[in-house]
Amino acid sequence: MQVDPKLVALRRGLLEPLVLAAVESQQRYAAEILAALQQAGFPAQEGTLYPLLSKLRRDGFVHHEWRESPSGPPRKYFSLTDTGRAQLAAFRDHWNELSRVINTIGR
Repeated sequence: MQVDPKLVALRRGLLEPLVLAAVESQQRYAAEILAALQQAGFPAQEGTLYPLLSKLRRDGFVHHEWRESPSGPPRKYFSLTDTGRAQLAAFRDHWNELSRVINTIGR
């Protein structure tokens, strides 16, 4: 099934706030973030997640801490910063407003 390129672009734009939401209430490492996205039905891949996590860290939205893993090398666990919480809240407000508009216009 061919997906409309406009919808693909919209989905791509949603990845950042979804990743922020994935680490809002608990620290997660990248594989857990990816699993949470996929479990929610959002198609995401490692190849896009890792660069985005680096960008979010550089932007000050997330920070990480290294933790030993019971099965392998240490893992980076990500969590929101205060700036990241504010960014996620702003996105949710904007999303709610857009949803309100799209659900009321023309009805």
